Amino acid sequence: MTGLAVLLPILAAFGACADLEESAPVPPDPPAVAATAGAPRLSVAQYRNAIRDLFGEGIAVPPALEPDTSLSGFVSIGSAQSAISPRGVEQYEEAAFKIAEQALATQTQRAALAPCKPAGPADDACARTFVTKLGRRVWRRPLDEEEVTKLAGVITGAGSKLGDFYEGAAFGIAALLQAPSFLYRPAFGEAGAGAQNKATSYEMASRLSFFLWNSTPDDALLDAAENGELTDAATVEREVARMLDDPRARGGLRNFVTEYLRLDQLDQLSKDPTIFTYYSPDLGPAAREETLLDFEALVFDHDGDYRDLFTSRRTFVNAKLASMYQVAAPSPTGFGEVELPEDIPRRGLLGHVSFLSLYAHPTSSSATLRGKLVRTVLLCGDIPPPPVDVNTAIPEPSPDAATLRDRVKIHLEDPFCAGCHLRMDPIGLGLENFDGVGRFREKDNGAAIDASGELDGAAFNGPLELSLAIKNHPDLAACFTRRMYEYATSSTPDHQEDEVIAALAARFSASGHRVKELMRAIATSPGFRLVGEMP
Repeated sequence: MTGLAVLLPILAAFGACADLEESAPVPPDPPAVAATAGAPRLSVAQYRNAIRDLFGEGIAVPPALEPDTSLSGFVSIGSAQSAISPRGVEQYEEAAFKIAEQALATQTQRAALAPCKPAGPADDACARTFVTKLGRRVWRRPLDEEEVTKLAGVITGAGSKLGDFYEGAAFGIAALLQAPSFLYRPAFGEAGAGAQNKATSYEMASRLSFFLWNSTPDDALLDAAENGELTDAATVEREVARMLDDPRARGGLRNFVTEYLRLDQLDQLSKDPTIFTYYSPDLGPAAREETLLDFEALVFDHDGDYRDLFTSRRTFVNAKLASMYQVAAPSPTGFGEVELPEDIPRRGLLGHVSFLSLYAHPTSSSATLRGKLVRTVLLCGDIPPPPVDVNTAIPEPSPDAATLRDRVKIHLEDPFCAGCHLRMDPIGLGLENFDGVGRFREKDNGAAIDASGELDGAAFNGPLELSLAIKNHPDLAACFTRRMYEYATSSTPDHQEDEVIAALAARFSASGHRVKELMRAIATSPGFRLVGEMP
């Protein structure tokens, strides 16, 4: 038999294998089940992003706004179930007028907002043109005739009294920014209030933009909504692809990660500097930026496997973090990418200062806080709060109990405490090689640290093996899917949505756990185009 004769059957076999791979079953679409409807209020971050996208980067938003409310770990859920306080109403009013003044400060800005030249301080036609154009962007939908008439009247009335059209226009902008149509994102569906209605095209524009960009829709998205295209699955897929390629998607991901891991709390990070000499007020913000850059690079630069975040040696550091990680700073200023040496026992997210310092006490590490974060946030386990009358304090270090493992035995041996602490503390003890600010150590109070343990049947010895056990945990990817679904829908799923989340998790797994594909799957899922009943 010639060489060619031998080769042909082999090539044919490879071709058959390729055909089999190409025809591998794709997970089915998630069922068309709507999330619970609501009217989320713009978060502080969404408000600031919307003002930036509406009026430009140079607009300074006053820092005092109605504070966010977090529920189930997400501001996006809390905002759907919280009202504006009387003080918040005053703050929004103050902010609206300050923003309006800046937005009309120059002729260039005025021309961009008003595509007409006013004939006088009370030019009704120009006022109506101004309100119609800007109102669609601000309210994320077209204004009806009555709304245009009222707002144009605000402009002409104020302009007449003040003797200047643009001073009147400032009152019009302020009115737009204080309206519920700007501050809230209601969704009623095409058929009015009720169960399982199809979201309107404009409601879909807002849903997509605040999920993927954490900001207001752009003109292209509103144009698609105006043409009624966002009720069509194919058009939604096209727009989602465009939005994920837009730089604003990075900001959307950063906001999700910030809420998901509570990274906003790093701005208030406080440690005892007499115990942790590496602590300084800039540590928290720097640690947050490292984690956000790591997520951003994995998702948008490498389109990588989410699970690799837990074992990767690649990270981003500035000079402060480089010193803590005992690596050379890649740049004298700012952040740069580094690859941690193999002999340094620090890998992935659980080796970040953000995680290690945030989930620790001001004067010590905490196996319970770190373990609880892993169990409840990363793996979606349930840990009930301790009874109000239980003593949660652990003994102070002593010659007989120098390490934290020795001192938490009281929780692990007491039947009253063990039910919960056995699900948290052994995980956190696997990270005891890192102190309360995330510096590596081999001893605690002079005694060698034992960082061994078990996570749901997977034994580990030290932080590297713990990170690997978490990466391979069967609940990790499913939990991440659930968390992103909650964030995207601004709601806590009920049992009817379990099948939706399971189908999304299957798609996430089939994609190689690529986060962009999960974002795409949620945004294009049938249920995301539906409006459920109000709670």
